[in-house]
Amino acid sequence: MKSVFRLIGSAVFSLAMAGGAMAEDPIKIALVHGMSGSSFEVFSKQTHTGFEMGLEYATNGTMMVRGRKIEIIKKDTQFKPDVARAVLAEAYGDDDVLLAVGGTSSGVTKGMLPIAEEYGRILLVEPAVADSLTGPESNRFVFKTSRNSSMDMQAQALALQPDSNLYVATLAEDYAFGQDGIKAFKDALEGSGATVVAEEYVPLKTTDFTAATERMFNALKDQPGRKVILIYVAGGGDPMGKIQAMDPGRYGIEISTGGHILPVLPTYKRVPGMEGAVYYFYQAYDNAINNWLVDEHMKRFDSPPDFFTAGGMAAALAVVKALETAETIDTEGMIKAMEGMTWDTPKGPMTFRPEDHQALQSMVHFKVRVDDAVDWAILDKIRIIEPSEMNIPLGRTN
Repeated sequence: MKSVFRLIGSAVFSLAMAGGAMAEDPIKIALVHGMSGSSFEVFSKQTHTGFEMGLEYATNGTMMVRGRKIEIIKKDTQFKPDVARAVLAEAYGDDDVLLAVGGTSSGVTKGMLPIAEEYGRILLVEPAVADSLTGPESNRFVFKTSRNSSMDMQAQALALQPDSNLYVATLAEDYAFGQDGIKAFKDALEGSGATVVAEEYVPLKTTDFTAATERMFNALKDQPGRKVILIYVAGGGDPMGKIQAMDPGRYGIEISTGGHILPVLPTYKRVPGMEGAVYYFYQAYDNAINNWLVDEHMKRFDSPPDFFTAGGMAAALAVVKALETAETIDTEGMIKAMEGMTWDTPKGPMTFRPEDHQALQSMVHFKVRVDDAVDWAILDKIRIIEPSEMNIPLGRTN
């Protein structure tokens, strides 16, 4: 009889040990971004830094949630859609991650959406921007903490204070980011009386904007009111500097563009007083999370956090909030927790819209100020544009 009790006791102990081991299994999260092959890799690196700092902040430095360690697995998409799909499938399949965060380029990320649906795992989009990422071709496994093109452009339109006296020519890159952005800008101007007189789309990595600029000059120069060239270019090539060098002022033409990462902002010193809209600038928000991020980033890297660092942190804070509140730590439990979820970020609160999983969030209306003691142009906050001021079109509805 004693041997029977010993067997039962041994079995119970083994089950308890197995349960303990399972409880201690790490929560695996993949960061799937282009880390090589493009000038955009700086965006990815900032996102990774922000994500790791966000996990640190949200877990009080333990990197644990509900008694389980968080393990980060990094994948390089090389900014190639086929590679992105392959490494995301590898993360879901071979690595068995709970969810993935990615990617950087909107065009590359668009190709990742079906992989999330195929594997039935969450893809949290950060920092890619295009509206289409939560549009009709998206699926219920896709959530998006990054802002979208409509937010960029509605905020930009509000910053321009459009009326019937405003005439605009637009310059954008010819892919999802640029196409969606200009469409959103035109939609934002509807009913204001403003007129878009020309749209120019250039290939990625364009460095010569002469022909496109001349066409925009010709479309604007004889207009009777306020004349603006709106630049919506994510890559390099310095379109603002090259257009400015062609002296748009001789035709009374202004330049307007959204904010950018700190390494690009020295070029904004050429346009003091320019107003626009930006997703984030480290001095624009005064809250506990942003103050911690700014202070810690300065200590660790001797520079303030940048545009996509804040985005990476917002994504991490969303993940931890969902892990803490989900009834079960699996895909369906996480989806249930995340739909309609509001959480705090360096930019203040964000909310996942239940219908299409886009995070609704604020933007910053800024004015460029030049200080010779600061390496970059300063984006002085005029005001915070709240989510309620922007009518962001609904994407996926099924």
